[in-house]
Amino acid sequence: MHHRGRAPRMPGGSHRLRRQLIRIAVALLLCSATPPAQAQETRRPFRIGVINAAYAASHPTIEGLKAGLKELGIEHGRDVTFDIRFTEGKLDAMPAAADALVEAGVDLIFTSQEAATQAARDATRSVPIVFTLVGDPTGAGIVSKLAQPGSNVTGISSLQTELVAKRLEVLRTLAPTVRRVWLIYSGVDLSTTPMIDKALAAAQRMNLEVVPKGVLDAAELKRVLREVRRDDALLVPEGSNPDLAIAIIEQSRASRVPAIFGTALWVGYGGLVSYGPDYYAQGVQAAGLVAKILRGARPHDLPVEGAEKIDLAVNLKTAELLGLTVPRKILLRADAFRR
Repeated sequence: MHHRGRAPRMPGGSHRLRRQLIRIAVALLLCSATPPAQAQETRRPFRIGVINAAYAASHPTIEGLKAGLKELGIEHGRDVTFDIRFTEGKLDAMPAAADALVEAGVDLIFTSQEAATQAARDATRSVPIVFTLVGDPTGAGIVSKLAQPGSNVTGISSLQTELVAKRLEVLRTLAPTVRRVWLIYSGVDLSTTPMIDKALAAAQRMNLEVVPKGVLDAAELKRVLREVRRDDALLVPEGSNPDLAIAIIEQSRASRVPAIFGTALWVGYGGLVSYGPDYYAQGVQAAGLVAKILRGARPHDLPVEGAEKIDLAVNLKTAELLGLTVPRKILLRADAFRR
């Protein structure tokens, strides 16, 4: 019979077993508190190289990419770093920028517009490339199929071919007396052929004459613009050379000729009207593709996406300068700029 309050005595083997279990538990606690050196090493951030023709590192697509990655839990500095190469409108500097990024060992290249994407594609067939602001990726030969890119390249199409007819409609609504439209595009962009075909077909239905003109630089643009008359208009698709858009804005305002652009960015700089994807939103959308690749997906398995956010914008001050009355149906839909 046991005395009250005294624990029963355990056989010697049970005591030894308990001591062994205690030693094992302590050892496990020590292991979890002091992990091996290999586990303590922090994985280096992924390095994202960037190429575009912008004049500053804060291009809207880059800012959108950073914001989109943050929303997905990928932090700048902790998970990714950026090596940004902007060429200040110099398209001939892009191949060297692309080669430098590949040489630096970046894990992914993010591009804006066709020339930058072509330069990156020529520089590497192994480093993943995610593009934005490419009007027609298949027309440019950047990917073989939208659903199956088939290479190290994927991205966001700015739907240049798909939107050109709607741009002509907007232009016609805002400036109903226009009968001839000069379609000005960057001569280095290969994706313009299907867009021009679509524009010519749409113009025929609208009883408009469309005159396509590819230009390479400001001097050539100046020669083309000398042919533009007072009752003409200008259609400016997205292109690789931002200098052309700036020059067309200046000429449009000086000669009182209406012009429609592919993005609200140029309306903010004084362009009359735009219909097309938002630059920042394309960067945010591209972040989804970048995140998938950084987590192990392969670009050739990720379909090219069409830009999701399409905006209409109008500059009321420029409309007044050109003597145009903005119809109510455009005002109700558009983002209005007054500067």
